[in-house]
Amino acid sequence: MVAAASPNTIQNYKQQTDFFEMARFHFMDDLKNVSNYKSEVIEFVTSPNNPDGFLKKAVLKGNSVKSIYDYAYYWSHFTAIPAPADEDVMIFSISKLTGHAGGRFGWALVKDKQIYDNMIRYICLAEMGVSRDTQLRALQLLRAILQGNGKEIFRFAYKTMGDRWEQLNQIISSSTRFTIQEIPPQFCNFFQQVRGPSPAYAWVKCERKEDSNCAEVLSRAKITGRRGSMFGSDDRYARLSLIRRQDDFNLLIHRLTVLVSEENRAESM
Repeated sequence: MVAAASPNTIQNYKQQTDFFEMARFHFMDDLKNVSNYKSEVIEFVTSPNNPDGFLKKAVLKGNSVKSIYDYAYYWSHFTAIPAPADEDVMIFSISKLTGHAGGRFGWALVKDKQIYDNMIRYICLAEMGVSRDTQLRALQLLRAILQGNGKEIFRFAYKTMGDRWEQLNQIISSSTRFTIQEIPPQFCNFFQQVRGPSPAYAWVKCERKEDSNCAEVLSRAKITGRRGSMFGSDDRYARLSLIRRQDDFNLLIHRLTVLVSEENRAESM
């Protein structure tokens, strides 16, 4: 069985499992009532979670359980780093580190040699290896990051994302129609201080009973969001991306401000 630690998470793993459907596999996306599983199971743990930005740990325990930690967003841009990443299988992506999503470049840290060998064999057979051009570009990006003390990009990214979250939170806090997730401050070992939230996405909930499709509500205000059902949740939720060009983010803030202002004006009449 393939499983996800949280029911409200990105649905790619379910889609991949369904695509490669075999008698050996089926997908389960809600593990809150399960802790000790006796069948063979692979648990995907997305931390921070996409879309809500909360740090996650594996739920299942047992000798037949293997966990794969998706750390695509485990950068100080988007979350406090409470501890070093030290799991048996961890996957990362350069797209969320540098913003170069088009290269589709990622890497894995794997402790078990047999699992590593199986992964290499699969990549060679299924993909005929990886693009050397992409590897070279990624290497050049990593070298650029490491210039100086190697921390400048992280300081810049955290400040940018933190400022964006504060702007968004200020607007939503004046609304009774919309709410967003609450992420508490946490000590960050990377920055050696307690730091506030700076998630990649806002997980917006439409609180009015009639607003059953939050993405549609936002769309009428010319705000693009992904509906909650794309993440295994209710369509009363929608995901707004905060990782976009500054001009696009400014436009998002402007349109949200107009939408909330119209709401407040209607309530005061």
